[in-house]
Amino acid sequence: MSPVPSLAEAVRQRVSDALAAVLPEAAGADPLLRRSDRADLQANGMLALAKRLKGNPRELAGRVVGEVATEGLIGDIEVSGPGFLNITLTDEAILRTLMARAGDERLGVPVAERPGTVVIDYSQPNVAKEMHVGHLRSTVIGDALTRILEFRGEKVVRRNHVGDWGTQFGMLTQYLIEHPHELDHQGSEESGGAAMSRLNRLYRDSRAVFDSDPEFKERARRRVVELQAGDAETMALWQRIVDESKIYFNAIYQRLDVLLTDDDLVGESAYNDDLEAMARELEDSGVGVRSDGALCVFFDDVKGPDDQPVPLIVRKADGGFGYAATDLAAIRNRVGALHADTLLYVVDARQALHFRMVFETARRAGWLPEGVAHHLPFGTVLGKDGKPFKTRSGETVRLMDLLDEAVERASEVVASKAPDLSAAEVAERATDVGIGAVKYADLSTSRARDYVFDLDRMVSLNGDTSVYLQYAYARIQSILRKAAERDAAAAPHPELPLAPAERALGLQLDGFGETLASVAETYEPHKLAAYLYGLASHFTTFYDQCPVLAAPEPAMVANRLFLCELTARTLREGMALLGIHTPERL
Repeated sequence: MSPVPSLAEAVRQRVSDALAAVLPEAAGADPLLRRSDRADLQANGMLALAKRLKGNPRELAGRVVGEVATEGLIGDIEVSGPGFLNITLTDEAILRTLMARAGDERLGVPVAERPGTVVIDYSQPNVAKEMHVGHLRSTVIGDALTRILEFRGEKVVRRNHVGDWGTQFGMLTQYLIEHPHELDHQGSEESGGAAMSRLNRLYRDSRAVFDSDPEFKERARRRVVELQAGDAETMALWQRIVDESKIYFNAIYQRLDVLLTDDDLVGESAYNDDLEAMARELEDSGVGVRSDGALCVFFDDVKGPDDQPVPLIVRKADGGFGYAATDLAAIRNRVGALHADTLLYVVDARQALHFRMVFETARRAGWLPEGVAHHLPFGTVLGKDGKPFKTRSGETVRLMDLLDEAVERASEVVASKAPDLSAAEVAERATDVGIGAVKYADLSTSRARDYVFDLDRMVSLNGDTSVYLQYAYARIQSILRKAAERDAAAAPHPELPLAPAERALGLQLDGFGETLASVAETYEPHKLAAYLYGLASHFTTFYDQCPVLAAPEPAMVANRLFLCELTARTLREGMALLGIHTPERL
């Protein structure tokens, strides 16, 4: 089916046409629309136009009112304040638009007019190290953006740019040479926890020897050279460490129910063969210059506390490459080979300066067109004390431990809410609720803001939580099951008048597509979370004020069941785009 224009879009077009009829020079003007306490929509635009034309905005608004075509859409339109238009939609228009949405598998949401190729860089753990709470935000924000942009019709390429190269791998591979059974295990279906235990032991023991034995340290440093040169034995051992880490990463991603797979894992090592040529190109073009033996790029506006320029170091004086070099090589690959129109980097705010320098370097070198790359910074996960979230001993919280605790806490909530469930049913729903709670708490927070990690609040049935949304969905499913038992079917009746709570719910349902368009434009998934919370809240009011199965006449029962069905579909679709499950029973 064709996409369904929102009611706001339809009103905007009619007001724009009326404005052009009154003032031909205003043709194409886009009146600003917003929700108002006094009407379904409030239009603005007269103020700026009247000021430009040296006229009276209220008089102009009155003339526009006389030209607006109201039939089939607008029940009332009046001038308010200095020149606003308060617009009330008809009940029939609301229901007919919802009927069109219900008849479309995409709920009437259009695909992007000009879809392109978007590369999203997110998660980015380090090989041979545990993922911690700091990886949570990048992973769930990147996953939600991937789902939303794909739903909008974009071609999305996921990139998990893991740290799998550098000095520490000389230490790890040399230790494996001298302790060849360190990563031995039995069975191919191993848990991520077992893999991480082995990696932890390998890293801890190799670091202890590295720090205490100068001869081992020297052997490890030579091993780095062997690794960078592609020595077969060293590369094989390095690959074992990477493969072991993948088992652990995948266990986390499966637990979080995110889309990342091994095919999306393209680490720093993937660009190793490009670094020499890239460095030569930077130096030959004059973008990079030698400073104390290192290849650097300088910026007029980047200086240290001593007022001296702080460069982006592409190649160190000893010939080694850092992560600035691999980030630059990744840009060349993503634009040149993948033909990306947009590059998104979901990386914490502390890396803002690094990405500004990397993007500017790539732009100077001619590898990155203007406006293609975007750093999407995010804030910090805080404890209840307002400080970065740590364990009691001051260590960074392991992500797997945090997820396990969330599911355990959710199981208590589920079991208390539904004591008739079996242990298996509680476990299944506790996973949906616990993981959903963690993801929603993150995604419902503005990306740039810090937020407090509070499991008690996250799994609460009250307030802006995923459990509240999941419970609203489950409540609708309960109503629909009871309706089926009574042979009551959902069917829209646009001839019926709507109660205030029905109108409010209907107008909220109509805003789904516009919300997704806004998220795709600004890369802010919290807008979708806020929309869904608003939808669940409107449904709660509707449920309290508008009896569904006990409505006074069959047509009203059918109409309210129709609103229930469409609300459930919208909640399910919206939550799925955030990567959160909606259990049928809760």
